[in-house]
Amino acid sequence: MTIRELARATGLSPAAVSYALRGMHTSAETQRRVRRAAAELGYRADPIARALASGRTGTVGVLCGSLEDHWQQDLAVRVGRALLDGGRYAIILDAAGDPGREEAMARRLREQQVDGLIVQALDPAAPLWAELAEAVPVVPIGDALAGNPHGEVVFDNRRGVTLALEHLHGLGHRRIGVLTTTLASTPDRPADVHVHAEAARLGITVEVAVSGASRVEAAVSAEALLTGSPRPTAVFCFSDSIAYGVYDAARALGLRVPTDLSVCGYDAHALSDLLAPPLTTVDWRLAEVAADAVGLVLAGIDGGPPGRRVVREPALIPRASTAPPAGAGPHDDRMDQ
Repeated sequence: MTIRELARATGLSPAAVSYALRGMHTSAETQRRVRRAAAELGYRADPIARALASGRTGTVGVLCGSLEDHWQQDLAVRVGRALLDGGRYAIILDAAGDPGREEAMARRLREQQVDGLIVQALDPAAPLWAELAEAVPVVPIGDALAGNPHGEVVFDNRRGVTLALEHLHGLGHRRIGVLTTTLASTPDRPADVHVHAEAARLGITVEVAVSGASRVEAAVSAEALLTGSPRPTAVFCFSDSIAYGVYDAARALGLRVPTDLSVCGYDAHALSDLLAPPLTTVDWRLAEVAADAVGLVLAGIDGGPPGRRVVREPALIPRASTAPPAGAGPHDDRMDQ
């Protein structure tokens, strides 16, 4: 069955049939009639021919900073499903926490002629993004990209950091460890910079250390942090996956959460309320993040309105992993307001 035979069967021109199958320039009734006839007659579009004719491949690259992070795994799943609902296929790649690998993979996706790119960048300031944005719609999740004119889904990390540190400060913690995946090559990411600003405002001491995204790597970094002197009474982690490693390190060192050590995460992964004790964390509403990013990249691909900036606001979810430090006086809830 060819498109010309389908055109004869429906009494339409081949061009009208082609438009109807793609949902373009034809009425809803015509599109339903053509698709019904295509299903009855067994017509299937040749994806290679369609790509050659339209200049599109029907694919969108999804480049993740590290798929060892549980939140990014869930994000990739939701983005992939939302793209499929929009008639596109996701090509999901893992930069494994390496900015050099991230650049190589982004260029490879462009060479494979993806129609658009969704990225949670390890290095948002890299010149690469402006170069790619000249060729395809690029939509970042998390931090804005340098020189990118397309839409973006960014997190109000200043507010997220403030919520976490104010919560710990209100409980009485004055020495707080911070574990981040930020590398030496990207020391100016907004969230990490704001940690120091908030520490100065609140009058607390923070010790920032770098951690890998996996639970095993996080446990190693956390153990080094917790065996220092003086030991922090709380640890704020820039992902729940890192917090899981802190739990492991605390257990290995004989520390009880939260009696000896409070722990706060940052992305409200679904597993975090199943821990013992459940993890205090910051929620960014993952489902809405994925929907926003897919909506923006599809609009860019289909020639929709100019890219817009979507700012995701955080919400603190206090749970049993945070409590006043040992020896602290009574906690006044008003301090957290």
